[in-house]
Amino acid sequence: MNNKAKYLILPACVLLLMVLLVTTGAEASEKVVYRLKWLRNVSVVGALYAETHHLFEKAGLDVEVKAGGPERDAIRELELGYADFGEASADQVLRARAKGAPVVVIAQLFQVNPLQWMYRPEELQIGNLADLQGKVIGVTFGGNDETIMNTMLAETGLGSSDVTLFSVRYDYTPFYRRQVQLWPVYRNAQGPLIAAQLDKAGEKTAFFNPAEFGVKFVANCVVTESRTLTEKPELVKRFLAALLAGWQQALDPGNQEEAIKTLQKYDPDTPRPILEEQLKITRELIQPNTSLAIGTIDEKGWEQTERIMRLQKQLSMEIDLKAILKPVGGGAE
Repeated sequence: MNNKAKYLILPACVLLLMVLLVTTGAEASEKVVYRLKWLRNVSVVGALYAETHHLFEKAGLDVEVKAGGPERDAIRELELGYADFGEASADQVLRARAKGAPVVVIAQLFQVNPLQWMYRPEELQIGNLADLQGKVIGVTFGGNDETIMNTMLAETGLGSSDVTLFSVRYDYTPFYRRQVQLWPVYRNAQGPLIAAQLDKAGEKTAFFNPAEFGVKFVANCVVTESRTLTEKPELVKRFLAALLAGWQQALDPGNQEEAIKTLQKYDPDTPRPILEEQLKITRELIQPNTSLAIGTIDEKGWEQTERIMRLQKQLSMEIDLKAILKPVGGGAE
């Protein structure tokens, strides 16, 4: 993490207030819908932990945590009134704001984007971005991995004829068969699963992280509508306090057994050693620096993400980030 990066951080006094709200609870339970970005797995372990261990209830909330997926758009559900809070990546938020959606970001879950590329280090060495030349690279056309990869290629002066972009689906067979040299995965979710499969075949794996080459693209954040933040500030504080407490407890090494049990409830088919590895990596992505509070908004990361999207012609206008980034009670550091 770049020490010079600016962050929007929740002040200690606000965090203390939020913790008190969680621990003291409230008499009446207010109904809330929270739409996840994806399925119930390690990438949302904090929300699952808060739900399973009744942290929302202690905050006086009756929270329905709904699984996400390719056909579920949390921001759209906020607009339609189907959800009160949701998870969305920065590119989703920026596109929505460009279209006039009143969505705001109240916390950032991943400090390091889990979207990375897996490769076999015995066949490929990546010391700099120029080493991508001539490689077959998997991308999800229309996805943010395509945006990130195109940005890296452009920054090193490589064009579409210098690499081969391979259309990625849910089937990893092309990577297993070496038809594709770099394959996009979520480092904390599919990464350990595929690595374990290759390890059985005696193959080593490595991961190409764009952030290590200067390309930061913000991943999952907690979002709501600006009206909710304005009209129901106490609800927002209580919800966010409980959610972040869930993340804090789930990622605490002292609570690993409880966190694993929580994951096994929703993901019973993944072997325990894999779940342990997934949890370890998630901890490093959510809180790479223990001095940085979980939920901190990386303002510099957002600025780069917005700039990348404009350069890639995915945004037709400059987006005012001050109107989007709204850490509850927060300020700049």
